[in-house]
Amino acid sequence: MRKGSIAASLFWLSAAWLILALVATGFLLTDLYSRALDTSLAETLDFHVESLTGALLESGSPTSDAIALTDPRFDRPRSGWYWAIRDADGTLYNLSTSVVGIDLPVLMGAADNRGRRTAVMNDVFGTQMRVVERTVTVAPNSYQIVVSGNLSEILELVGDFRGQTFIVLGAVGVMLAIMSAIVARFAMRPISKLSRAIESVREGESVTVGGTYPREIAPLAEEVNELLRSNAQIIERARNQVGNLAHGLKTPIAVLRNEAATKKGALAEVVLSESEKMSTMVATYLERARLAARTSVVGKKSDATMIMLRLTRVMRKIHPEVTIAFERPDASLPWFRGDEADLEEMAGNLLDNACKWSKGQVGVRLDAERNETGTLLLICIDDNGAGLSDEDAHKVLRRGVRLDEKTPGSGLGLDIVKELVDVYGGSLELKRSTLGGLLVELRLPTSRLSSMARPNAT
Repeated sequence: MRKGSIAASLFWLSAAWLILALVATGFLLTDLYSRALDTSLAETLDFHVESLTGALLESGSPTSDAIALTDPRFDRPRSGWYWAIRDADGTLYNLSTSVVGIDLPVLMGAADNRGRRTAVMNDVFGTQMRVVERTVTVAPNSYQIVVSGNLSEILELVGDFRGQTFIVLGAVGVMLAIMSAIVARFAMRPISKLSRAIESVREGESVTVGGTYPREIAPLAEEVNELLRSNAQIIERARNQVGNLAHGLKTPIAVLRNEAATKKGALAEVVLSESEKMSTMVATYLERARLAARTSVVGKKSDATMIMLRLTRVMRKIHPEVTIAFERPDASLPWFRGDEADLEEMAGNLLDNACKWSKGQVGVRLDAERNETGTLLLICIDDNGAGLSDEDAHKVLRRGVRLDEKTPGSGLGLDIVKELVDVYGGSLELKRSTLGGLLVELRLPTSRLSSMARPNAT
């Protein structure tokens, strides 16, 4: 069962947090920059008010030509930088060259502790301004000194700063995201290493999970090794117990059978018949336990190509009258995940049956079949014999069932194959062959490809 990726989750979580942090940082820096520029403008306007106040007090007349500011922005029309001296009735006595076609506003409200009034407003040209007004008394008259600064310029600077800030922070974010992905990948390397180690155990390349791991996942590796050891002990104990039970029952059953064989009568016949059944059942379940214990051992794999090559050579000698065509797969065919002897027993029984029932032609093919659960090894064996009906195909998979008593055999071959197939979690299907006879499809679990080169024997 798989659900997402830890590395991907770490990356997206850190990326989401990084985006939020960088966006918040961008707005915070922009706000701080805007506040700094606005404070600087306010201080500049206060300085100009103080300069005009000093010039007014020094000259003693609001209309004196000595009252002026050296900042060239007050000489440029529509600059947003204006100053003027007027009385409480709004009568102008002096003003900057930049005041052309506008009327400086009269600020309302109470003055601060320094006698100032401030406001933000627009001139007739749409320029946003910060305005500072201060009342100065030159006995016996009072005058209002008004100075304004261009706030639109500051807003444009703030906008440019915001754009550049987000570009820089975006570049920083990309670099941090790449670093986060690298860190997440690096952090997951021990887990990938542990996964490969467990897979090597499952594939038969190792008997335990080896390697050193960080303290966060080292207990997991230790528990897996302990589980493997415990599983091996359980299997060994179960196999020994079944063997002991089977051997313990064999002697009493043999005694009953021998005693019944020396007697005559209905009771002796019943005892002899039932003891035979008991002996068969003991042998059957002992064999099942042996198969289950053998296939439960982790870490076995077999080269199906080489096994089928070996089996076809043997069958050609046993059945020289039969032509066996083996369609050999390429080197990418996955290996069978299980014991070599088990695969030989399954494939050998099926191939032997095909040779017995064919009319001289048998085909063998190996392939890899992929489905939603993974990759399976597909072994197809067909012949040109009489074939089987659907009903007969189900019958022959039963223990000891034979459709033709004339052909030598016990009838247990297909049942043994089916038993092994069930143990390995595979499947066995009997179909109609294109050659006219029976097609047997055997599907089994696979292992990874072996690095060992296969010989070119045919």
